[in-house]
Amino acid sequence: MEILIKASQFILSLSLLIVLHELGHFIPAKLFKTRVEKFYLFFDYKFSLIKKKVGETVYGIGWIPLGGYVKISGMIDESMDTEQMKQPAQPWEFRSKPAWQRLIIMLGGVFVNFVLGIFIYIMLMYAYGEKFLPNENVTDGVWVQDSLATDLGIKTGDKVLTIDGEKIKKFSELTIGFVNGNTYQIERNGQILDKEIPENFISKLVDRGKDAGAILLPRYPFVIAEISEDSPNTNADIQPKDIVVAINGNSIKYFDEAQTELDKVKNQEITITVQRGIETKQVVVKVTENGKLGVGLGQLSFKDLEKLGYYQLAEIEYSFAEAIPAGWNKSWKTLTDYVKQLKKIFNPSTGAYKGLGGFISIGSIFPAEWSAQSFWNITAFLSIMLGFMNLLPIPALDGGHVVFTLWEMITGKKPGDKFLEYAQVAGFVLLVALLLFANGNDIFRLFK
Repeated sequence: MEILIKASQFILSLSLLIVLHELGHFIPAKLFKTRVEKFYLFFDYKFSLIKKKVGETVYGIGWIPLGGYVKISGMIDESMDTEQMKQPAQPWEFRSKPAWQRLIIMLGGVFVNFVLGIFIYIMLMYAYGEKFLPNENVTDGVWVQDSLATDLGIKTGDKVLTIDGEKIKKFSELTIGFVNGNTYQIERNGQILDKEIPENFISKLVDRGKDAGAILLPRYPFVIAEISEDSPNTNADIQPKDIVVAINGNSIKYFDEAQTELDKVKNQEITITVQRGIETKQVVVKVTENGKLGVGLGQLSFKDLEKLGYYQLAEIEYSFAEAIPAGWNKSWKTLTDYVKQLKKIFNPSTGAYKGLGGFISIGSIFPAEWSAQSFWNITAFLSIMLGFMNLLPIPALDGGHVVFTLWEMITGKKPGDKFLEYAQVAGFVLLVALLLFANGNDIFRLFK
């Protein structure tokens, strides 16, 4: 059921983005009186699932869910209809239109993707606002549980101040900051330290697997989740949800402090102080030879941690007027973060190419339960990503057509049809290779 819910959201989001992207080409084409022969969601090689001709255009749904297209008369595109190009140019054909009109038609899909992404982010800011843990509110530093954070040179209690000189606003942005960044600054015991992010950081991050958890966490209190069956303290007066606040009279605030104290008293009987609701109790317990109490560590939500006074969350509500710049800023950050990641992917030494994913990776980012906020957040991200990818100057993408059209407008010389055909084939081969590589990565990770 979980896979079905994720897949349904992915198909819905993808279909919405494809249809609106193609409308971005379709509408200006019709405005400039250019004939559109086909408008398709998904590709229809050999046959269609659904099709219906309305006027001069066939509307349909193909069976290959790798995208969609509009077939515009007199244009060398995915259809590779070279026979049409051998005939004399007709007034309704793409190739007969002025260069500026062809440029607008080609940029229409990208324009819609960017506008859609911005619009969704604006509406999300207006409807839900923002709720997050400000990085500056993690006053006692981070909790390091992962060797990857240690490889970065971070220790428990360090405060991450900036990445590439930019102050981190949200604690949740730390990991993506390390992915995109090159240098960072921390505060350790009152001393400011500048450090470099290892070039192979992304490679190691990918190798951990997507279920490995965050590399950095805010420091948590020692909350007891359960008492293990083989615990030496099954008969001790400790209960789930108890918070350990002192060990042998030494006050502790966080679990990492508790572990330091327990390591000093291995194989000993000690007294711990627990907070149980509004009550505080002292309990005699036995420490194992490994410095454990034989209990599971419980996790609290940020809301619970806020109630206990550990962290102060930020909750921002926006009027519609305020949501416009907030949504724009969110869109811009999404785009710039994506561009930084793309640069890392094209640098083999970072190993970022191993994280490149296909349809399985994209589908997996949707939640296992329906959430309108999550769905639209992901759809906005995908829309901006799709817009940028289509703008890349690769033949077979909108950006490739745009480059050729701009060249014509600047030099006054139109590229020949044969050149455009060969460029289209080369671009298509490149895209298929990237598609196979990305989805191959997905399959490899599944088996791994």
